[in-house]
Amino acid sequence: MSPAGIPAIMKNNSKKPLNGQVALITGASRGIGLAIARSLGRLGAAVALCARDRKKLAEAVSELEREDVSARAVAADVTRLQDITSLVAQTEREAGSIDILVNNAGIGYFAPIQEASEEKWDAVLDTNLKAVFLLSKAVAPRMIGRRKGHIINIASLAGKNAFAGGSIYCASKWGLLGLTQCMAEDLRVHGIRVSAVCPGSVATDFDFSTHSKKDKSKMLQPEDVAHAVETIVLQGPQSFISEVVLRPTQKP
Repeated sequence: MSPAGIPAIMKNNSKKPLNGQVALITGASRGIGLAIARSLGRLGAAVALCARDRKKLAEAVSELEREDVSARAVAADVTRLQDITSLVAQTEREAGSIDILVNNAGIGYFAPIQEASEEKWDAVLDTNLKAVFLLSKAVAPRMIGRRKGHIINIASLAGKNAFAGGSIYCASKWGLLGLTQCMAEDLRVHGIRVSAVCPGSVATDFDFSTHSKKDKSKMLQPEDVAHAVETIVLQGPQSFISEVVLRPTQKP
């Protein structure tokens, strides 16, 4: 899918802490990604929303603009290098250099290992892990040149805990945590902070369909994850929050 942008009018956010910064969020047409875009936009960032569904992206941008958030949409498949190259180029052309990258796009598949197929393995690993590698690699050089930037990877407690039927999904999230930690070591010397946010079950279409027997009201909300991202980007220049683990106060 070739990226296609929807331009947005820039808002006056001069008194907000992220004024003048550009945030690119993947998987941003709904759920956690949209909540993160809203949070960063309210703090003054110009947010670029990325997902594959152009219609849902347009609806998300319209929703944010009604809330006085500076937003634009770029449809792209982040598992494809060509799309990523166009995504980054278009975002920088229309909004400016990317200061904050939130790798949120992800898919799940849950079944015993003996029932899993190679196609499911490729789809989950390509989306949850390879896409983070490709997109982070694409934005890192300009961040290195400016000696600043945030890369935030939305991981999961599934990257720390094994469970039946979770072999492929857990492998992708365990790998993501390893990638995040190594990226952090590679890039911290250039003034770039790479962090992971590891939530438990979140009340989204994705998680609730997986955990249909859980009490949705007791699950984490997308805004809880957005708050963690907000905390990371607003930390003082001398600190480095490398990982945030989120759990609900009550077990759902």
